[in-house]
Amino acid sequence: MKIIESIHGQYVSGRRICTLARHLGELIPPNASVLDVGCGDGALAALIGDSRPDLQLRGIDVLVRRDTAIPIEPFDGSHIPAGDRSVDIVMFADVLHHTDDPMTLLREARRVTRRHILIKDHLRDGLLAEATLRVMDGVGNARFGVSLPYHYWLRSQWDNAFGELGLRIEAWKPRLGIYPPWANWLFGRSLHFVARLGTGNHLP
Repeated sequence: MKIIESIHGQYVSGRRICTLARHLGELIPPNASVLDVGCGDGALAALIGDSRPDLQLRGIDVLVRRDTAIPIEPFDGSHIPAGDRSVDIVMFADVLHHTDDPMTLLREARRVTRRHILIKDHLRDGLLAEATLRVMDGVGNARFGVSLPYHYWLRSQWDNAFGELGLRIEAWKPRLGIYPPWANWLFGRSLHFVARLGTGNHLP
């Protein structure tokens, strides 16, 4: 496992954050306020901000680290400490599948956002999808003490959740190119997506 973790750190982590920053940044409208939920050290949001200086970026996490790349506030993992419709964008980057109940945070995001919810997460569809995702989660997160409840959803579950909350899929990006070509056939496939959801609270 240590060899796999070393390969992951050397060849995957840097590529992942740069790729996700590009995909997510392309979906954020100009001059938006962005709340990154479960942001870790804030590195992803900061990288988005490097190419999008028009954005106002802040984060929340259950554990606030000493040195962070953006302003970060603590929260309890369930209730977002923000008023109704108080930010333009709520962002979840590989966060929801780590929660005990993804719908709880999605409801909170629906309450807090004025415009959009951005999600990067996984799909459990396909041959050996769950087994592959469990391996990826273990390599990327277990050594940091990150909770691993393995709540990976099928595409139909995501669609049902969005419908229940009155969210409209405005953009859906599969096959993100997170991994180098030699690893993409196993760990990329159609296991990842980025989506922008609209609330209907604003004009397109």
